[in-house]
Amino acid sequence: MLKLLSLLLLFTFLQAKEISPLHKFKAVGYVSDFVVTPTRLYAAGDEGIVTVFDLKTKKITELIEVEPIVTDTGELQAPRILSIDYNNGKLLLVSIGKDFYRDVWIYKDHKLTKIIGQKAKLTIKEARFIDDEKILLATFASEIILHDRSEHYNIYKRHITQSTLGDITLTQDKKHVVMADESGEVRILDVTSSQTLQVLKSENVDNVFHVAHANGITITAGQDRRVAVYNKKRAPYHLKSDFLVYCVGITPSGKTGIYSSGVKNKLQLFSTHTKQKLDILTGHSALVNQIKFINEKELYSSENSPFIYYWKLQ
Repeated sequence: MLKLLSLLLLFTFLQAKEISPLHKFKAVGYVSDFVVTPTRLYAAGDEGIVTVFDLKTKKITELIEVEPIVTDTGELQAPRILSIDYNNGKLLLVSIGKDFYRDVWIYKDHKLTKIIGQKAKLTIKEARFIDDEKILLATFASEIILHDRSEHYNIYKRHITQSTLGDITLTQDKKHVVMADESGEVRILDVTSSQTLQVLKSENVDNVFHVAHANGITITAGQDRRVAVYNKKRAPYHLKSDFLVYCVGITPSGKTGIYSSGVKNKLQLFSTHTKQKLDILTGHSALVNQIKFINEKELYSSENSPFIYYWKLQ
C-alpha cells in the first residue's frame, strides 16, 4: 500500500506543469488591491485612481479618481488607494490622506462620496462591506471597527491585539472576520460582536503577511517561509517554502490553495487536504500582493506593478 501511494505521488509530481497567464491587464499606477465582479475588474493603485476593466473586451471603460492631497507646500499629490471592495453596485475605497490618516469613500452611480475623513485620525489598512449599510474597518494597530454608514456612527471599535495587523479576510457568509498579525497568530472574530471565537497559533512563528479563507479552511503567508493550513476538520500543518511567503489564495471549496514561491515570484498550487504540490503559475515579474479565485479554475493575481494577471487552471 505504501509503495502504491509513493508511485501515485511520483506520477502526480511528474504530471505537474507550468501554467502561463491568459491575459495581463495594465492599470494606472502600481496595483495595491483589486476586486472582480461578473463583468468588471476594479484595480486600485498608488496614483489615486481605480482602473475599471470590462472583462469581455479586456479594455478600460472608466477611471475613478480620488481627489488629490494638498501638501503643506501647497502642491497636489495623488493619494495611494490601499483597499477596495464591491457590494451591490457600490465600491468601498480607503486612501491615504494628509498626515497619513485615512479617507474612506463610497463610489455609486459615478459619484464619489467621502464617508470617513482624516478628522477621525484612523490608520485604516483594509475596509470590507458587510452589507449595504455596514462596513468593517481594520487598522494597522489591530483595531476592528464596525461602522454604520447610514447612521454615521461606529457600532463598536475594539483593539484586538498589541501586534501590528498583517491582513484580514471575511468568511464567505460575512459572519466572521479572519485576522492575522505580526505575532504569527490568526484570530477568528464574530463580526456582529467583535468577540474572538478562536485563536490559531500553532504553525507560524513570525509575521503573517496575508491570509485566505474558504469553506472552513484558513491558509497564511508567513515571514517564516511557512504556509500554514488550518482546517476545522483536520489537524493543522504547514508547508515550507525556500523564500518569504508574501501572498496566498484559496478556491471557494477550500480544496486547493496557492502561495507565492521563490525569488522568481512563481505561484505554487497545492491540495489543502493531501499537502501535495500541484501545478506552478509562472509569469509574474514583481512581488505578488493579491491572489483571488473567482471559481475552482479561474483566478486573478496582482503584483507591485501596474499589472493584474488572469489565469485558468487545466
